[in-house]
Amino acid sequence: MKKFLGITILVVILALSGFLWWKYYFTYSSGNRNGLLQKFSYKGNLFKTYEGELVLSSVKSTAGVGIASEKFYFSVNDKAIAERMLRMEGHQVVLHYEQKNGTLPWRGETPYLVDSVSEEK
Repeated sequence: MKKFLGITILVVILALSGFLWWKYYFTYSSGNRNGLLQKFSYKGNLFKTYEGELVLSSVKSTAGVGIASEKFYFSVNDKAIAERMLRMEGHQVVLHYEQKNGTLPWRGETPYLVDSVSEEK
């Protein structure tokens, strides 16, 4: 009986560990987003995180203004990247992100974690 209980507890711990890894650390997708960095801030009640908003324009007018657009919300963990992004606010940028299956309060409000940024030429 002790052996069965020990194996059961081990299986439950391994299954829970696997689920937590999949939910919070497994990269579901990664890619780039290109758009206008409209908003970038450092916010939070208990855990302060860097949060941003990128405007993705699919159709532009002849004046170069985005007509059909949607917003891409993201979080940034790296302070060096966040400081670069604070200076790029209002510019066209290319973000590389990783999408996780869940969020952790100290990692940001969104499942999209930006790990690099460059200004579009």
